[in-house]
Parts: sequence; C-alpha cells; structure tokens
Amino acid sequence: QVQLVESGGGLVQPGGSLRLSCAASGIIFSIYAMGWYRQAPGKQRELVATVTSGGMTNYADSVKGRFTISRDNAKKTVSLQMNGLKPEDTAVYYCYAARLQDNYWGQGTQVTVSS
Repeated sequence: QVQLVESGGGLVQPGGSLRLSCAASGIIFSIYAMGWYRQAPGKQRELVATVTSGGMTNYADSVKGRFTISRDNAKKTVSLQMNGLKPEDTAVYYCYAARLQDNYWGQGTQVTVSS
C-alpha cells in the first residue's frame, strides 16, 4: 500500500519560513519523480515544484528564488523549504509521486500565511 504523509504545515506571518516534509512508503522511492502541488480555496490545484529521480528540479515562476525542493532517497522523503512566504502562498500543499502511469497523492497539509 502506497502512502505519502505530509507534515510541517501551519500558520506563519508574511516573510516567514516553513519546511514541509513528505514521507513515502510502499514505493521504490528512488525511481519516482516527486513533487509538491498546492490548491487554494476556489482555485485549481497547481504545480509548486518537482524533483526527478535524477535530482533535476523545476519550480513554478511564482515560487522561484523562495522555495527549494529536495529529496533524500535513503530516508524516502521529499522536502519543500519555503522562505519569504506571502499571503498568496496560502493553500493546502500536496505531496506527489509519479512514474510512468503510476501516480500517488498525499492527503495534504495546510499552509496559512497571515499576520
């Protein structure tokens, strides 16, 4: 059974930082591309950042220079370091694993940026 379990969400003031983590089980983690998506109220789910099995990263323009995605294949985790948070970053953040036709989602963790 595949599980992706996110942690690290919460309430933070504008300009603050949070680090999200996703622990994977039930997959051969090292061969999967991993990513973070987010969905704000009333909006579609959107890509935030991805990292391939080979370590190549990709970011949405809105988070470039502020967010950093990383993976630890030994621990089967993927993390998202979020700095310089803005109110528009408020959303539920989802961990995502993909390989060919297989893809899996976590349950999501809420990030709220507000003063």
